[in-house]
Amino acid sequence: MHKSIFELGDTQRLLCRAISAHAGDREDSLDTFLGQSGTSAFYELAAENDVTAHIGHLLAERGETDVRYHAWLASHAETQRRIDGYMNELDRVAAALADEDISLVTLKNTGIARGLGICRGCCPMGDVDALVRPADFRRAHNIMQKLGYVFEFRSPLEESEIEAAERAGGAEYWITLDGEQRLWFELQWRPVAGRWLRPEQEPSADELVDRSLPIAGTKARMLATGDNLLQVCLHTAKHSYVRAPGFRLHTDVDRIVKHHDVDWDEFVTAVKSLQVCTAVYFSLAIPHQIFNTPIPATVLQELSPRNLKRSGITSLLRKAGLFASKQPKFNRWTYIAFTALLYDDMAGLWKGVFPDPTWMRETFGVESGWSLAICYLRRLWDLTFRRANT
Repeated sequence: MHKSIFELGDTQRLLCRAISAHAGDREDSLDTFLGQSGTSAFYELAAENDVTAHIGHLLAERGETDVRYHAWLASHAETQRRIDGYMNELDRVAAALADEDISLVTLKNTGIARGLGICRGCCPMGDVDALVRPADFRRAHNIMQKLGYVFEFRSPLEESEIEAAERAGGAEYWITLDGEQRLWFELQWRPVAGRWLRPEQEPSADELVDRSLPIAGTKARMLATGDNLLQVCLHTAKHSYVRAPGFRLHTDVDRIVKHHDVDWDEFVTAVKSLQVCTAVYFSLAIPHQIFNTPIPATVLQELSPRNLKRSGITSLLRKAGLFASKQPKFNRWTYIAFTALLYDDMAGLWKGVFPDPTWMRETFGVESGWSLAICYLRRLWDLTFRRANT
């Protein structure tokens, strides 16, 4: 087996074991964890990585009431209250879209919280993510606004125009719940929409919606098992595995694998067909190491990049660190180098930086000639300078 990607300290290992125990694995870790969970160092590490609610769930299950555990238990209760509100709002939006024959498919943590039957108090998230067919995106946008949502991007780098959102792959909206809490809702027609990820490397939204599964009690749907795992893996890679939300990202892969019977042959075939082996490898290998997620060794072997590339990526990840995801992880140039290494080969990297002219014309709304050449320069500038704080 390959060498571990991260070298963890004792407190970090304990946190990983506690999260793994919460997922139903390694129950022997609970007593060890409970002996340490009242310590400030352990709480600070969990709080910094937004997993205090997960630990609170463990304590609640054990019936712990000691004052030492109050902050953990309160975190779990508050997260459950907040995510219940998010899911109720998701159901409202899904019902309104279904009335217009538009399918809404949950993504990432939203799908885990609504579709896998996992405790919502253990699904901290900052927004709701969902997918619609490209042909339905504009109609869905209009319905969102009729429901009271404000169309606005959180990032100042994004253009708050529906035409630009339509080209980019999705839009963001917000609404105030209970008169105080703002919920952000991401509506996408591209399932990942990473800046460096070529469109043809993403599963087709239409195919994902076609294969999606109903969720009991709601008009919202969830991705099929293999699609769900692949989308989460690509999303984790989009965040460079360690950038916010960082450590918590890897619980998504862990929960999907532990709650489903994954057809690994079919999954590997899909990964190879999209040419995202390197990116998906690390999305699987990291939770396999830190949570003991049951990823078959043969799958990791088939997807693993060659030794030199694997060592290079591992070295950069170790320097960035798995924890403290809100801190800068890469400078501009190491981020570019890291992302370039995630492509399976040089041909893929070239096509990622300089996409097909047809895609460029459609995305930027230009014709051939000088205008297209300028757009290629603009894309190169964006890739180099628009994501500086990583």
